[in-house]
Amino acid sequence: MKKICLLPIFGFMYLLAFSQPQQEWVFKTNGRIYSSPALVSGLIMFGSNDSCFYALDQISGKLKWKYKTNGIINTDPATDSNLVYFASSGGNLYALNYKTGQLAWNINTGKEKALDIWDYYLSSPVLSNNVIYKGCSDGRIIAVNAADGSILWQFQASDMIHATPVVNGDRLYAGDFSGYFYAIETSTGNLVWKMRTIGETWFPKGEIQKAAAFSNGVLFFGSRDYNMYAIDAQTGRGKWNLKEQGSWIIATPLVHNGLVYAGTSDSHRFICLSAADGSLKWEIKLPMRVYGSAIYYDGLVWFGCFDGILRGVTPETGEVITRFSTLVSKRNYFSVFDDSGKFRKDFELYGKNYLESESAIHNLGSILTTPVADGHHIYFGSSDGNLYSVKIR
Repeated sequence: MKKICLLPIFGFMYLLAFSQPQQEWVFKTNGRIYSSPALVSGLIMFGSNDSCFYALDQISGKLKWKYKTNGIINTDPATDSNLVYFASSGGNLYALNYKTGQLAWNINTGKEKALDIWDYYLSSPVLSNNVIYKGCSDGRIIAVNAADGSILWQFQASDMIHATPVVNGDRLYAGDFSGYFYAIETSTGNLVWKMRTIGETWFPKGEIQKAAAFSNGVLFFGSRDYNMYAIDAQTGRGKWNLKEQGSWIIATPLVHNGLVYAGTSDSHRFICLSAADGSLKWEIKLPMRVYGSAIYYDGLVWFGCFDGILRGVTPETGEVITRFSTLVSKRNYFSVFDDSGKFRKDFELYGKNYLESESAIHNLGSILTTPVADGHHIYFGSSDGNLYSVKIR
């Protein structure tokens, strides 16, 4: 069934006809998937909590190769013309030939650890000018020669770094779990400036859990102190901050056409803000958290949610145009939610059995990954262990 949507472009209206996304194929792993996939040369590559890294044929979803590591893989891959780079919780950074899956090199970067059960991601490797940059649980940011894995420099932060670095020009930007956000010279590892999040009564450190987004000289990122920040990349001074009362903001924002899009944690919202001043443009109320980033593709903003549903919404108004549910979300949805989409009366998210409740949420096939898109297809991983390919037109 198609839904018709009118979207304004350059003062005119044009017509988009979106089908409900149809599953093209699904590939099953033996662990939850928090690693966002990468598309390169007809391959889709990602890691799983079953400790394996996978390369699939983009069209058919058939396995091309897989590589077993020493820990769960909750980092996103980075690629160049020959190699794919990723890290595992066992403390290793790997470089594989992405055509064959053969190991080019790997180095130990120190044992990784999680702060708590909601600390789902490790810092992913970022490649720039043949150098890989990555944060570590011991508080280091390391720069690694992409050719051989040799360490070029190390920067010591105040606390764990699970946020993926952002590189722009000759600077690297990353936040840590003490709430410090750093600007560092990419050539030397020397500190340029640092700022600190405000903090909050229950989360005074203001932990920064995921990467910032860089746009037009401004860095946008969320914190566990209930704030989203926009800061000047040159000076580290604030442009604005948004208080999301009672809720972490974990997801790396999407910045598109002067607007900032991000999901929230316990306020269960997806929000659109002005990039210039942080004013709220619209919001969508959701049943659960959003930790993965949104993408803009084919005229819509797409994002996944802990309820196991991928939504496509209009950038201007937030109208939900289309949605796709994971296999187990369809099966298990009413084990958590009632007919109105609210938590069942016998379900308590943060009660004394919060571990069981978190497991029940993941049994909906939660989507913690950031989707990737190509050729009217969207690819994403889920807590049900599946990598999905869905056709959106």
